[in-house]
Amino acid sequence: MMTKLCSKCKKPAVTYIRYNGTHLCKDHFLQYVERRVKKDIKKQGKTEQGCTIGVALSGGKDSVVALHLAHDIYAKRTDTSIIAITVDEGIQGYRNKSISIAADNCSRLGIEHHTVSFETTIGTTMDKIARKKEGVGECSYCGVFRRFCLNVTAKNLEIDRLVTGHNLDDMAQSILMNFVNGDMQRLARLGPHHKIQPGLVPRLMPLRTIPEKETTLYAILKHTEYFDGECPYAIHALRGEFRDILDTLEYKTPGTRHSILNSYESIRDVLYEKYPPGILQKCSECGEPTSQKKCKACVLKETLV
Repeated sequence: MMTKLCSKCKKPAVTYIRYNGTHLCKDHFLQYVERRVKKDIKKQGKTEQGCTIGVALSGGKDSVVALHLAHDIYAKRTDTSIIAITVDEGIQGYRNKSISIAADNCSRLGIEHHTVSFETTIGTTMDKIARKKEGVGECSYCGVFRRFCLNVTAKNLEIDRLVTGHNLDDMAQSILMNFVNGDMQRLARLGPHHKIQPGLVPRLMPLRTIPEKETTLYAILKHTEYFDGECPYAIHALRGEFRDILDTLEYKTPGTRHSILNSYESIRDVLYEKYPPGILQKCSECGEPTSQKKCKACVLKETLV
């Protein structure tokens, strides 16, 4: 079988980018990813001097790649610091394995690393929640509690912007899910955040234009260690069905995920104007920002008592 050559330099290609029809060698693929990440970060807002960048680090490929890219972009700035936060949901045989990988990556890069657990912050673990949950899927609890832990910890560490590892697949799935569910308010609030809400640490999403497969290849070519296990509770998540739908559409029509994200970007300002963020107040139980009397995390905690 004839070896495909890079469309730019004629070296042996390591991948074929179906949505733009180019073959790329290792060097040009890495440059291709890094160039798009830097361009999109600039679109997401200027990083002020003296800023502290946080990275939500699970130890999986997306968050680890986001960590390394954030380090490459910000570490050279003497006035900018980077701190990584890992949330331990309490999933035996899964999260405990990824935490050590997250810590190893931070150690290699010289990045301060903090771990916050559900058990300490929420008072229980995901394994215990899964055994006693009533009417709500595991991912609903986990998503709310993870965001709670990240926001509280980021504020305690005086973090200005929090980097997450959401890739293009994640973004396209979220957009499609909200359209199908008719949840325009949630759609209007998708990150990255341009307006800073009091009490909420704004998000940066450096990988939101990078497909998941490209993130994986980037990690492999960079010889970056990451945890490739799958959460045992993910099998129950509705998101998996939307992932399958988008994978089929992308296979038949390369570029579908980019089109979904670009379409969303073109109407985002209109959505934001029609569905502006609500006025937040402090939760009566924990003090975290919420549009209701109690925040979602506290409401869910009450169902577990």
